[in-house]
Amino acid sequence: MSPVITIDGPSGTGKGTIAALLAQRLGWHCLDSGALYRVLGVAAERHGVSLADEPALADLAASLAVRFSAGRVWLEETDVSAPIRTEAAGMAASRVAAHPAVRAALLERQRAMACRPGLVADGRDMGTIVFPSAALKLFLDASPEVRADRRYKQLKEKGLDANLQQLVEDIRARDARDRDRPVAPLRAASDALVLDTTTMSITEVLDRVLEEVRRVFPGLVH
Repeated sequence: MSPVITIDGPSGTGKGTIAALLAQRLGWHCLDSGALYRVLGVAAERHGVSLADEPALADLAASLAVRFSAGRVWLEETDVSAPIRTEAAGMAASRVAAHPAVRAALLERQRAMACRPGLVADGRDMGTIVFPSAALKLFLDASPEVRADRRYKQLKEKGLDANLQQLVEDIRARDARDRDRPVAPLRAASDALVLDTTTMSITEVLDRVLEEVRRVFPGLVH
């Protein structure tokens, strides 16, 4: 088996950024599992599939023509890198991810990405369901207010309109849905290192994560 590091946590905790930076530092592959669910949400909209229709969504997930290349995401040969990063796509992803049949359809596709030299997997159930035997498991968290503020600034930098209070409410609603779903709920694995990033910069989080990597994989990074 190829070595795997999992990084789970709710939206806005910096896990995607940390996963990408860590994979680059190690020279490993990186799995953004959330992108799969976001792509599925976009695909459902384009094919007229209701986000409540579990059987149809599972069929769509099983045949999803998605491709990750050079930092871009392609759906049916269309670049959807920007559309899948909207707030609407994030909410859609949370809804489709709540369906057990959808998660089952995407499970093996995610596991197949664990190949040499190693994989850094970012998501919500990477350490609990997808890669329960991962050598190192991390769980990043932060307050809803700080996560909303981070997202607010990102949207403003892109010239997009945003309402901070609405973002806070959306994040709390999404957290509740992700934590309360009956299958693969958002939670830290019992053997995961939990980091609260509320008051930490990306550099500080990465430094702390690298400490753990050095402990678990001696000699891998200096």
